[in-house]
Amino acid sequence: MKPAIPGIEHAITSNEAFELPELPKRILIVGGGYVAVEFAGIFKGLGSEVAVSYRGDQILKRFDDDVRRHLHDEMSKKGVRILLKSTVSSIARRADGTLEANASGGKIECGAVMYATGRKPNTARLGLAELGVELDDAGGVVVDRFCRSNVPNIYAVGDVTNRLALTPVAIREGAAVAMTLFGGVETPVDLDDVPSAVFSQPPVGTVGLSEARAVEKLGQVDIYKTNFRPLRHTLSGRDERTFMKLVVDTATQRVVGAHMVGADAPEIIQGIAIAVKAGLTKAQVDATVGIHPTAAEEFLTLREKTAGGLK
Repeated sequence: MKPAIPGIEHAITSNEAFELPELPKRILIVGGGYVAVEFAGIFKGLGSEVAVSYRGDQILKRFDDDVRRHLHDEMSKKGVRILLKSTVSSIARRADGTLEANASGGKIECGAVMYATGRKPNTARLGLAELGVELDDAGGVVVDRFCRSNVPNIYAVGDVTNRLALTPVAIREGAAVAMTLFGGVETPVDLDDVPSAVFSQPPVGTVGLSEARAVEKLGQVDIYKTNFRPLRHTLSGRDERTFMKLVVDTATQRVVGAHMVGADAPEIIQGIAIAVKAGLTKAQVDATVGIHPTAAEEFLTLREKTAGGLK
């Protein structure tokens, strides 16, 4: 989605980013979600100067706050300039082709402006309203756990439902609907504890509840976290740190959230997600022997609680 501001016709989205005739020396990315931070890493890695303008108070809204802060710090170390509480009000093209974006903190000169401010379900011209299908405020099809809309013979899966816009979720939903319609077994879709990754630099892996959401839902939680320099960087000398965090329900000692920022985070969290989905407890984490030397073993050595979250 691109806002109706003066000069918006000069901006691109992630679609056009793959068709640029040349690499911009400087690029402004507007947004603070998955796509914004991933493309910030891509363009920075290719050699562009990168600035990110986000209207919120921290990037990656709805992620755990510690994860958000840590990724911000690590991206900044790599030279990505992150502007928070920043809004772009207009874009102009100069005679020499340079773009000038008017942001809250002043003018930003760049070779390209990319908007990564989210997408909305493309349902406007499908005639759903005329059929009586219930849509949410963004145009997403409202469905139950079997992916059925309020019109019994109309199903919807994937991003068009405006729930979890993740490829594996869409695949799982499609398979469930196929089983319901043609397999003879009504198959619901479970969207609890769905793991996700942000392929930023460094990447993020997460499953379950953030600390704030866990406190809101459970009342009291125990928090275990660590921030360390991976062993390989003691030799390379790089100032790159990895962050890990476990959120534990105080009452049941079940692990309800696991979060990581650092190399291979998506690969590591995928395995932990199976355990979290199966009802992993903190005692079971503590009883597991780690593989040394790996970053993943740090999840198994978290013994000291930080100040526990309390509603």
